[in-house]
Amino acid sequence: MAVDKNMNVLVVDDYQTMIRIIKNLLKQLGFNNIDEATDGNAAYDLLQHKKYGLVISDWNMEPMSGLDLLKKVRATQGNDNISKVPFIMVTAESKTENVIAAKQAGVNNYIVKPFNAETLKTKISAVLGEF
Repeated sequence: MAVDKNMNVLVVDDYQTMIRIIKNLLKQLGFNNIDEATDGNAAYDLLQHKKYGLVISDWNMEPMSGLDLLKKVRATQGNDNISKVPFIMVTAESKTENVIAAKQAGVNNYIVKPFNAETLKTKISAVLGEF
């Protein structure tokens, strides 16, 4: 099945420069419907009001981290649009225990900063299929 590049993508990061970088990489890959949130609480609010085909979230944020957001998303009852949304975690740390914690929480994939469009495409393809 082809990846719908018109789907809504949510980028979550507390660092505006990183949001801009990820949005630019997504646009290079052909995704144009991109929303942004600067913390997990704001992201969860958006998820409740709009259907997203992909969430790309930073790990380290306050007051709600990316891992806490992921856990909340996966624990959402009665709304598969939220609980089953493909979720890619972005982090500067590649510690094994972090990867394991994210996997246990239900992450679909994991990207270590810094990364380029090709890496992002590979990670998205692994989650959504080739495009």
